[in-house]
Amino acid sequence: MPVQALGYVGFGSADLDGWRQFGTGLVGLQAVERSASLLAFRMDDRKQRIVIDRSLPEGARFFGWEVADAAALDALAARLEAAKVDVTAEPQTLADNRRVRGLISFRDPAGNRLEAFYDAEVDDTPFSPGRSISGFRTGPLGVGHAVLTVENIDTVMPFYVDVLGFGLSDYMQKPFRAYFFHVNARHHSLALIETGRNGMHHLMVELFSLDDVGQSYDVALNQAERVSVTLGRHTNDLMTSFYAKTPSSFMVECGWGGREIEPQTWQPLELKDGPSLWGHERVWLPPEDRDLAREMRMRAAAAGLRAPVQVMDGNYKLMTGTCAWWDGVSGKG
Repeated sequence: MPVQALGYVGFGSADLDGWRQFGTGLVGLQAVERSASLLAFRMDDRKQRIVIDRSLPEGARFFGWEVADAAALDALAARLEAAKVDVTAEPQTLADNRRVRGLISFRDPAGNRLEAFYDAEVDDTPFSPGRSISGFRTGPLGVGHAVLTVENIDTVMPFYVDVLGFGLSDYMQKPFRAYFFHVNARHHSLALIETGRNGMHHLMVELFSLDDVGQSYDVALNQAERVSVTLGRHTNDLMTSFYAKTPSSFMVECGWGGREIEPQTWQPLELKDGPSLWGHERVWLPPEDRDLAREMRMRAAAAGLRAPVQVMDGNYKLMTGTCAWWDGVSGKG
């Protein structure tokens, strides 16, 4: 795939103080003061992953998609131009601001500003989280995933699949229409939700520990109207997560245990059991869609729908078998 990962994201907001408190105190990001109008957050060894820019209008956003090198960036620019997409070779001053070596920009059919870059800067100092967490799962998987709302999925999806080369992971029609796309082993780095308007829905960051998520959830519960989606587990990427309202008009999903796929052999499928195995009460849904989502979760509970927990080596401890019934179910008997 021409694009390797979601490398960074940026949002326009005048509320830098609110974002600083939210990013460090709830999510656990490291705040880096860039200027009076620019706040950056670190998640790992990169100099910045998330940018909040006071000089941009509220609701403005940009997404930095990473490619391998200068040749890959030139090839992507040529591919875009062949598809009649306007491409801007950004000046070095903006590349320096983004902390990358080379940079182009363009827009998707919904008007979202996309940037492609190579060679992001690495910081000399270790990542220092804003609160005590074990860290974020990034590296070749990128920041996490971005979910956009669109007026019509059918007018936007061909751009990402046919032009940018994203792979379709899966999709659902109920309780809302949503399509999920991968560019690496992360189950999805981008998703589109059809809502009748174009906008930003949420940004997902994946933590190393389930306890990190639970403690973030406690922090969020202690703040009035902060939780927008309760703790739950997804059916497709198997993430255990909750969603918190940011100081802007979208959410951040704090998750753990995301699924990895094999991009070369993955076959997309339709999700018919709803978006969540359990939990994830979505306060943002219209009442009728909320009722449908709840009904789908009740059906999942009645059917005993289950999925293996996704863990990294060393991030779990095996228990001894103490139940003959479970040993039979799990194949150990």
